[in-house]
Amino acid sequence: MEYLFIIIILIFSIVIHEVAHGAMALHLGDPTAKYAGRLTLNPIKHLDPIGSIIVPIFLILMTEIMGGGIIFGWAKPVPINPYNFKDQKYGSAKVSIAGPVANLALALIFGLILRIFPGLIALPGLYLMFSYIVYINLLLAVFNLLPVPPLDGSHILFTFLPSEMENLKIFLSQFGIFILLFIIFFFFRWLFLLINWIFTLIVGSPLF
Repeated sequence: MEYLFIIIILIFSIVIHEVAHGAMALHLGDPTAKYAGRLTLNPIKHLDPIGSIIVPIFLILMTEIMGGGIIFGWAKPVPINPYNFKDQKYGSAKVSIAGPVANLALALIFGLILRIFPGLIALPGLYLMFSYIVYINLLLAVFNLLPVPPLDGSHILFTFLPSEMENLKIFLSQFGIFILLFIIFFFFRWLFLLINWIFTLIVGSPLF
């Protein structure tokens, strides 16, 4: 049941992340996501069979077998046409940061509920569910802000990167996926330390 909660929370957190991208794009004048029917919380519209189902389940099974590991996933990217943005200079960065901000907002809301109402610990099922909502959304926010393609952080970086550093942009675009895999397999534990610290800061007590 605990892993089922994790998958459900992960899916809806990713959906909210993608809807936030599309909503910001619409606010900036691009209706592409709206016309594609992607400004909805219906997970069926957003699910990627591999990233939303197969990969999380596989990682959960590996976690059970190995006694630890990482659990993550992704949804289908929301279609966006940056040429429609009213803000051509910073539009891409605003759309990119909207997803992590939505996840951070969810983490803050549920985290502050846990902090303000510590009596919820008497309801262990609800307390654990709220804790996972905070943790998973912090994970999505922090992870997606890494300035490595194809993550949101790379689009933010590229927006502010000076033209004389175009070679860095080309390098990251070409090898970003390999850099990302390297980070996941060798530095993810440091990311967990950061997320645990932020979790404790918000909730007032650690999850693990």
